Amino acid sequence: MIAPEIGQAKRLVIKIGSALLVDRAKGLRRDWLAGLALDVAAAKAGGADVILVSSGSIALGRTVLGLPFAELALEQSQAAAAVGQIRLARAYEEVLAPHGITTGQVLVTLEDTEDRRRYLNSRATLETLLGLGVVPIVNENDTVATDEIRFGDNDRLAAQIAVTVGADQLILLSDVDGFYSANPKEDPSAIRFDVIDHITPAIEAMAGDPISGLSKGGMKTKLLAAKTAIAGGCAMAIMEGSAIRPLQALMEGAARTWFVPQANPQQARKRWINAMKPRGDVHIDAGAVAALMAGKSLLPAGVTMVTGTFGRGDPVAILAPDGAAMGKGLMRYTAAESRAIAGHKSGEIEAILGSVGRAALIHRDDMVI
Repeated sequence: MIAPEIGQAKRLVIKIGSALLVDRAKGLRRDWLAGLALDVAAAKAGGADVILVSSGSIALGRTVLGLPFAELALEQSQAAAAVGQIRLARAYEEVLAPHGITTGQVLVTLEDTEDRRRYLNSRATLETLLGLGVVPIVNENDTVATDEIRFGDNDRLAAQIAVTVGADQLILLSDVDGFYSANPKEDPSAIRFDVIDHITPAIEAMAGDPISGLSKGGMKTKLLAAKTAIAGGCAMAIMEGSAIRPLQALMEGAARTWFVPQANPQQARKRWINAMKPRGDVHIDAGAVAALMAGKSLLPAGVTMVTGTFGRGDPVAILAPDGAAMGKGLMRYTAAESRAIAGHKSGEIEAILGSVGRAALIHRDDMVI
């Protein structure tokens, strides 16, 4: 299996570990962060969208507050996060602004990806930011998240964000230079894998525990992240990220392990949609059939009838005028809203629903024909 090339990424998610970003004695590693900013600027200049999933708010906050580098009580961690998050966001803004890059902070919890409406809102926000050329800085909202609604580590958060936005590459900048057959610090005979195209039970058995005292994410969590990423069609790399320009180092052949998917993000998303059970039916006219076959989105004007009970983001079957199933799609409106605007032009949606709506009932990216 051929490893991906970092320079070919169209949408890139980069996860930054705490141990790389924060020095226990000195605080934020500004020189390293400035080097990363050069990599981000180069990626964007090459045409890639970039999202940064950054650890470090608690580690930075505890340094500022003088809290010990040991297990903290929940309220201490949340206090450290509150102090660290604002400094972390400002640091990214300061290093990226000289390159003409605008940043935006996005704080999420596990609930935001498990709840359908929150997931769709998060996806829409990230897509809008990327469309505006912004580099989103994503972190778990440690100031409010309890154990029940936490990812627990930013490796899995990064993978979920990568799948959410349809990224084709995810880079985990870590304190290890890849996935090994055993912990290399404990077993000198451990072998690093260059490319993994299937996560087998044998591979899972090789995963160890965290090495760093700052990071919560060991190989087990990185393997879980890899499973999420490749299921969504996103290639994932684990690499040691302490080089001043880690992405440049990766491009120049630095040690790493690539987890390679069997499909691209679009194919993976289509398969996911196609496997879902419809919660309603959307009947369309001949004009809409022609539009969909031409690769266009489904507009309300082409809908003749809506049946079933569903919410925004739920799957429905798309039926041709003769009742034959054409495909499936994820709705951008509830069942009641869909029935209200069926047969109407997109420009009439605001008058009917009382708010500015989305032009498409089902976007072409959320549809399988």
